Parts: sequence; structure tokens; C-alpha cells
Amino acid sequence: MHESFGTRLRAALDKRGPLCVGIDPHPALLDAWGLEDSPAGLERFSRTVAEAAGDVAAAVKPQSAFFERWGSRGVAVLERVLGDLREAGTLVVLDVKRGDIGSTMAAYAEAYLDHGSPLAADAITVSPYLGFGSLAGAIASARANDAGLFVLARTSNPEAAELQEAVAGRILEAVAEANAGEVPFGPVGVVIGATLPSVEHDLTRLGGPILAPGLGAQEATPADLARLFGPVRHAVLPSVSRAVCGDPGRIRELVTRYRDECADALR
Repeated sequence: MHESFGTRLRAALDKRGPLCVGIDPHPALLDAWGLEDSPAGLERFSRTVAEAAGDVAAAVKPQSAFFERWGSRGVAVLERVLGDLREAGTLVVLDVKRGDIGSTMAAYAEAYLDHGSPLAADAITVSPYLGFGSLAGAIASARANDAGLFVLARTSNPEAAELQEAVAGRILEAVAEANAGEVPFGPVGVVIGATLPSVEHDLTRLGGPILAPGLGAQEATPADLARLFGPVRHAVLPSVSRAVCGDPGRIRELVTRYRDECADALR
């Protein structure tokens, strides 16, 4: 039998500390590394970050869009990066933000969560804005594959506030219902940005992990984590990307620094 995603994530947080490292190979970063904006540059960047951070951070989060922009060649690179991380025993959160209905959502879930897929990850990000019920197939697939989902609830981009605040409470309630009775975490987590001025919702009933993007380039700090998530600090997975990936020779050093600062803030 396989361990659940919640069990694997809890073990990774306890062993390595609270940090998720994003692999976001956009052209400006490739240029900063002296790499061509090409599938070859994409692969050099992504596999270097994966190797440097894969045994230091609790999880690694590739952003699928930067691979998809190169079509089949980029997706092939993503498959190799995911393979590297699987071989290293690193938890992978694939940032795809998929959201659809019926058989289409089921197909997305099969692509990213099924054990036999070359794009399989430990968890993916999903959008609930076609109705939380539209995620039922993805939740079922996550359970069947001992995988997880992170549902967009209150993201770190400022333009999301008006829409997301209108429905965040219901999303959080639905997540709590999906996770009821499961320990240490249920399969359904949420995305709540570390950049928010406040979180006006009770997170103690969630029963799932909280992916908190925004550290570094978006100016959130480890201190913001404690301010926003104090009552559920044990469940927080902070995410950082550009702030640790600017210099290929310092990735491991910077990841370790952010991880330790987050651990201190959330202790």
C-alpha cells in the first residue's frame, strides 16, 4: 500500500522543514543565467534547480506554463524534470491550475495524478471557479492515487481579491468537508497567498495543507507566515521561486536560508 499524500507531506515537512521551491523558468531568468530561451535552456535551468533544491526543500513546484510554451519539446523537458524529482524522492506540486467539468476534469486528473502518467505529480493546483463540485472527479482521482490537490482560495495576485473574497468562505468550507476525519492531512489543500494583509477566515477546520506563495519577489516574508497562519502554522507550505533561483551557484544556500527562516517563524 502507498502512503497518502498527507502522510508524505507531513513527513517531508518534519524532515526538511517548511519550504516549497518553485521552478519558474521564464525568459528573464534564463537570460540571467546566460542561457538561451529555448528547450535546451529550459532543461538546463529546470534540472539544475531540481538537483540543487530537491533534497533540501519539502517540495518542488514546477510551473507547467513555462514548459508548455515550447509545445511537445517543453512538455518532454517537464517529464524529465518530474522523473528527476521522483528518483530523488522529492514531493512534487505541479502548478497547472486546471479547472473543468465532468470527463474533461477527469482527463486532467488522469494526466497529472495517475501513477502511470509521465506527468504524474504528488499534487497539483486546481481552480474551483466552475463550482467546487466540478472538482469531484479530481478529488476521487487524488484519493485513488494517494495524491493531493491545492485549491485556489485566496491567491497572492492583487487582482484576485474582489472575486475570491466573495467565494473564499464557501471554498474553505467545502475543503474542510472533503478532508473530514483524515489525519495528518486530507488530500485537499488550499492556496492562500503569503502576501495578503490578513486572512478573515477560520482555517483551523481545513484538515488540509496550505500552500502559501509570495515569498521573495512578491515581497512576503517569513514573519508574514506567522502573522497570517499562526493557528495553523503546522499546516503551512510556504513557496519561493525567483528569490532563490537568480544565481545558479547559490540556489542551495538560498533555499536553505529561506527554509530555516520559515521554520523559525512557524515554530
